[in-house]
Amino acid sequence: MIDTIKEFLLNQFAGPVTISMIVTSLLVAFVMSLFIVFIYRKTFSGIVYNRTMPLTIMLLAMVVAMIIRTINSNLSLSLGMVGALSIVRFRTAVKEPLDTSFMFWAITSGIMAGAGLYVTGIVGTLLLGVVYYVSYMVNTKAKSQYLLVVMYNAAAEAQVNEALKAVGKKQLKSKTINNLNVCEQTYEIEFSKDTNALMTQLQHIEGVKTVNLVSFNNETGM
Repeated sequence: MIDTIKEFLLNQFAGPVTISMIVTSLLVAFVMSLFIVFIYRKTFSGIVYNRTMPLTIMLLAMVVAMIIRTINSNLSLSLGMVGALSIVRFRTAVKEPLDTSFMFWAITSGIMAGAGLYVTGIVGTLLLGVVYYVSYMVNTKAKSQYLLVVMYNAAAEAQVNEALKAVGKKQLKSKTINNLNVCEQTYEIEFSKDTNALMTQLQHIEGVKTVNLVSFNNETGM
């Protein structure tokens, strides 16, 4: 029984790594990473676009493919590689959770390419990209989030509140009143209609001084 298990394990890591195998794995990983970068650029909605992220995705997929292809051919090398990778510590902070998902996607594609599962990896990458892109497009057509800041005289508060009834979903974030009876209210709103019409309506109210509308992305920034 022991000999049978030993022979089975050795057969799993039998066979040398050829140049053609490595080149094929790297090319497939590169093609899949290009598709991932395409989806990333099309759906990026962060504050500042990081130009190193696409290069990171491509390099990560290709490096993982090379590692998997290498350790897939030698049992002792695979054990040594696991021990070496276990001492690596990554300290780079990823601010966007979505960037982490794309990095895991690149790693998964690299594993598929390195293991020789080319068709499975390509089909899986395409399906994930299509599903995510469709979900992104559906989400972008939903109501947009804004921060609405209105400054007005206290006497105009009733008219301001009446105009804001057109906003279906709103939440008062802050309200300040100074010694001159000038109020400033900040709302977090969701609005799918023409924002210019809402701002014009508020601006035409007598006593309204300023109306500011800021696109609100998420809790990490605007």
